[in-house]
Amino acid sequence: MNPALSVIFFTTLSGAGYGLLAWTALAALLGQPARPLLVSLAVALALVSAGLLSSLAHLGKPRRAWRALSQWRTSWLSREGVASLLTYVPALLLAVALLPGMISADASGSVVALNLVGRLVALALIASALATVACTAMIYACLKPIPAWRHRLVVPMYLLFALLCGGLSALALLHAPTRTPWLMLAGLGAIGLATCKWLYWRDIDRTALPATRGDAVGLPARTVTVFERPHTEANYLTREMAFVLARRQATPLRWLATVLFALLPIACLLFVWFNGGGAAWFAAAAVSSMGGAFVERWLFFAQARHLVTLYY
Repeated sequence: MNPALSVIFFTTLSGAGYGLLAWTALAALLGQPARPLLVSLAVALALVSAGLLSSLAHLGKPRRAWRALSQWRTSWLSREGVASLLTYVPALLLAVALLPGMISADASGSVVALNLVGRLVALALIASALATVACTAMIYACLKPIPAWRHRLVVPMYLLFALLCGGLSALALLHAPTRTPWLMLAGLGAIGLATCKWLYWRDIDRTALPATRGDAVGLPARTVTVFERPHTEANYLTREMAFVLARRQATPLRWLATVLFALLPIACLLFVWFNGGGAAWFAAAAVSSMGGAFVERWLFFAQARHLVTLYY
């Protein structure tokens, strides 16, 4: 598939934003100072909004994007759109709930104690943020003509990328202590994500496209013919569905993505654990992880081959 930068920016930025929303809501449930929570909410909503706006650039007529919301019964794209808009509701309600805590906070920073309604709002924000990421992943995982996207790890990896990028951002914005179980959790998450990603890459390398048109349409015992022969010049399908990335080009990019989203963040976390340093190192880890997610997402599209290529 031709890797469209607008979609890559969308999935990277919005994924990190939704992950940050989930971690911020969890931090509010556990009790954190109101001011950092509000800053974290604002940054998360900015990332989500930037991602959603960038996705419009991939549409032929962006002003008609609202029509995609009407097919939520059958389309994961529509479900993603509905879920993304609904997520703004608990996010803004949680911000409203945090405002009194910010106004009344003393110099040391009083922690937030949410009431029952506030806790329900925070839980709703966690659920809606993760549901939106899952819907985004299902847009690709449900496509049978693209075997690389039908993999069992596609949805878990989308969720892990969101939680890792959002979690590292939360460590920076919420002023996490230098030695805490959250650092260990972030490190283990990076290791787990790298393991899942390399297992995915191994599987798609070993899985070839069906050899015949009959295999492609689910009729392996039939000889499938076409009414019209392939075109002799490039067209929309060859540009968008038949992007080819050589193995010698893919391997260095895979290692680059792994270094950015896993190895460098782990190194930053280890430095903070042993030497301190705090927010600046957490921010560096978050930026590195989002850079790695961008490279990984480019590979996710570039290495996916559509079965329509069998026609050509």
